Amino acid sequence: MTATDAARGTIALSARRRWAILAVCASALFLVGLDTTIVSIGLPQIGLGLGLDVDRLAWVIDAYTVPFASLLITAGALADRFGRRRVFQIGLVVFAVASLAGAAAPSLGWLIAARALQGVGASMLTPVALAIVVGVMTDPRERAQAIGIWASVFGVSLAAGPLTGGALIAAFDWRAVFWINVPVVLVALILVAVLVPESRAAHARRLDIRGQVLLVLLIGGMVAVLIEAPHVGWTSPVVILGIGAVLLTALGFFWAESRSRQPLIDPHLFRHPGFAGAVAGAVALFVGFSVTLLLTTVLLQGGEGWTPLAAGAATLPMAIGAIVGAPLSGYLVGRAGPRIPLLVAGALLTLGGALLTTLAAGMNLTALLVAFLLIGLGVGLGNPPITNTAVNSLPLDRAGVAGGVTSTARQVGTALGIALAGTIAASESFVSGWIIITACGAVLLGVAALAPARPEHR
Repeated sequence: MTATDAARGTIALSARRRWAILAVCASALFLVGLDTTIVSIGLPQIGLGLGLDVDRLAWVIDAYTVPFASLLITAGALADRFGRRRVFQIGLVVFAVASLAGAAAPSLGWLIAARALQGVGASMLTPVALAIVVGVMTDPRERAQAIGIWASVFGVSLAAGPLTGGALIAAFDWRAVFWINVPVVLVALILVAVLVPESRAAHARRLDIRGQVLLVLLIGGMVAVLIEAPHVGWTSPVVILGIGAVLLTALGFFWAESRSRQPLIDPHLFRHPGFAGAVAGAVALFVGFSVTLLLTTVLLQGGEGWTPLAAGAATLPMAIGAIVGAPLSGYLVGRAGPRIPLLVAGALLTLGGALLTTLAAGMNLTALLVAFLLIGLGVGLGNPPITNTAVNSLPLDRAGVAGGVTSTARQVGTALGIALAGTIAASESFVSGWIIITACGAVLLGVAALAPARPEHR
């Protein structure tokens, strides 16, 4: 490796080693995505084991997604400054230790703390692993293939979570969804030490500590209000004060970031309609996905008495849809631009939500499975054009920023979707959840109008 390569963060390696590095990094990404959804199928069993109602367990999922969403950009900046392999290894260790703590949790508070630590570890894996892959894939065509595989792995991991979780719970118990991570992480640590070279950015970004703290408070505050309000009342003084605090934090974040020389998230980027629409689309897509997953889990296991394995198996059409939709979308974006796949994704999500509303009249397995397939296809088709639209809406030198913000938006959507689903589950008004999914599809249709109608090659 030359000094120039090191400064640019690119490294010349053999083809076999490059693809081996992609496999290692993708395995870590698969774990991160899997742990976003694998726990959802086990919430009823976790509630029974810890003596809690299912609707109080939304924090078990969002304790993971809030730090994950909040710390993604800062973790990437730390890796650029102190070394990507080093931060990646630290993230793996943190993730494994948190998984062990979750498996041993004797109470809800312990489990929430373990999940929060797991989210911190996850935030150190996703952006850093992608930077490692981009750094070793120096050929533009090879790099494009690697990023396509990367995006597909994350989509598959999200969709595979419920089925994997159901199988583990059927074979063992709910604690298995946590300890299963440990052997995978141990193998990954060995392979990273052997295969992955160290790299840094030529010019590391300054850390925006003030913006980072405000972002954690903002996302955490929104989620806390949505989860706790149904239990204490929307008109209670605590909730009203919480809403006020969230609004003040949002204003403070906007003010601080507008005046920072190197902001965590630059508010001025949202003046670009395409970028703002892509971020809104990322939030809407993952709100719809998360609401679908959690509400159907509660409905099937709590209302219909299904086993975790049966409920997880029912989501298989969603996984198949995501697996088929992601590469198809990448092809369509390259040939016809992002607008067509976004339009199709929005229509599928809207139809899937509308079909779920028919379950208000009673369980209809055919309608449920078809809705899962439509929503899975919508998620698979919607993800690539959202990133494409965000990146191409900004100058080329802001492409990394666009990717980081849209990744954060996806996790914010997941956190908000889980919180909304918990609120709906507490009220047992499932129809409102299906309407939210339909509305998310409508948002995607609106975003499609802002996306380029033709492919852009830059």
